[in-house]
Amino acid sequence: MRLRIDLAYDGSDFRGWASQPGLRTVQGTLEAALATALRLDAAPATVCAGRTDAGVHARGQVVHVDLEAATWADCEADGGAERLLRRLNGILPDDVVLRGLRVAPDGFDARFGALWRRYAYRVADRPEALDPLRRGHVLAWPRPLDVAAMEEASALLVGRHDFAAFCKRREGATTIRTLEVLTWEREPSGVLVGHVRADAFCHSMVRSLVGCLLAIGEGRRPVAWAGEMLTVGERSSSIGVVHAHGLTLEEVAYPDDAELADRATRTRARRSAEEVVR
Repeated sequence: MRLRIDLAYDGSDFRGWASQPGLRTVQGTLEAALATALRLDAAPATVCAGRTDAGVHARGQVVHVDLEAATWADCEADGGAERLLRRLNGILPDDVVLRGLRVAPDGFDARFGALWRRYAYRVADRPEALDPLRRGHVLAWPRPLDVAAMEEASALLVGRHDFAAFCKRREGATTIRTLEVLTWEREPSGVLVGHVRADAFCHSMVRSLVGCLLAIGEGRRPVAWAGEMLTVGERSSSIGVVHAHGLTLEEVAYPDDAELADRATRTRARRSAEEVVR
């Protein structure tokens, strides 16, 4: 039986999503809670939509977990998904919250079934936008930013490109991605928010994109520089990687239930083909 779990977390005190021996991670914390709630000797393995780095937050992370039929039967006898959700939230620490838990539809895969992931990066570039209560989720920037220049540069990055200059390359993996949305807006509080959406992201890609655009926004680089970086073909040390705490995974989108299995199959095939090419 496959379950879909929707969760949020404050990434400040986690060493990222993925389990690592001896380190506090979101995956390790969630799997330990599942083992306790389900009375299992070994924690069940979870798969997430987007593996966030250390310090990155999430409002809309999506996870799936597979349970043995007997385990799920016991869970149903004890109140089902609703009761399990309450038990897990009672076990989990305060910086992780399950917002939903249900039996996943046929063909659901949290990673390969996703259509896109949307992140937000928050920057306070003016004194009135600084809020000590949000310091763990908003980057304090010491100089005012030219939002119009950042928007113009962002438009150069949208589309299907090789983002090698913006990524930490993983051996054998492609750095070609389709960036669907990259826009900026100001909240009423004055905080500047960058909205970034793509079919998938490579390691450090969002924080590198933001680092590039902040350099343009404060006038250290011209607008055209963003487009020029797409032609570099390898990780560029000239692009700064901004701090993790300003970044939040906001939303993951999936197709209609009838299209889930096909989407997951096509995504797996495409990723495998791209990695062979690289």
